[in-house]
Amino acid sequence: MPTPELDLRVDDFEPADHQVEKAFLYAISLNQDMLTPLAEYHSPGGGNSFYVLHDGSATWGIPGEPQIVALHVQRDLSKKAFRFEHAPLPLPSMAQSWLIHRGCPPDAIGLNPDVGPPPADEPTRALERRLMGDGDHYACGYSYTSDSTEDMVTVAALRAMDERAPSPYRVVVEEVDTEAWTHTLREGGFATVEDALQWCEDRISGTAGPLPPVRPAASSTRPAALPKAPAQRPPGRSR
Repeated sequence: MPTPELDLRVDDFEPADHQVEKAFLYAISLNQDMLTPLAEYHSPGGGNSFYVLHDGSATWGIPGEPQIVALHVQRDLSKKAFRFEHAPLPLPSMAQSWLIHRGCPPDAIGLNPDVGPPPADEPTRALERRLMGDGDHYACGYSYTSDSTEDMVTVAALRAMDERAPSPYRVVVEEVDTEAWTHTLREGGFATVEDALQWCEDRISGTAGPLPPVRPAASSTRPAALPKAPAQRPPGRSR
């Protein structure tokens, strides 16, 4: 099946101001032919569009950088002008959550099953649903994406916004089986940020042990959620 093309629906619109024009050029337009829509939703009136995108150019950039982009385009239909928000994120489910919390209907931004490897099992689907819907309980402080055909993996370290949460640091790991062309997503719990980051580094180098279990929650605090800001790569880390 051919790769879907990205239609930003702004051909008849102008950027709202010079700042928007410049930001959109560097964030989206210059790279548009490398952005593949994994999911998209357009409001009935045409005022808003929400996209989960795969950025194919990231593979040639800084090693480990996120390859998923969440994009929200806002159009002023009367002025024929648009603004936008975007965020690079490590996982599609995090991009979905980012968009949902900016007004996208949760049931309207499902991933295109014909693009990318599907979930391999129910634990993967369940964790992805939680990542989509858990709001801002956790923030993403570090991620690393490797698209090597030998080991296609993304790790993301999350920190609890509630200091009383059990396993205050979490690591979520997406692994792609290139032969079956499916992916799994798993989560582990850590007591310190140093332990979480060390496990991520060990996983990227291929020396990590099993993920430690997440301690059960004593309250309604739920694990794994939307990052507050784009994931950052600690200095000195490499593929």
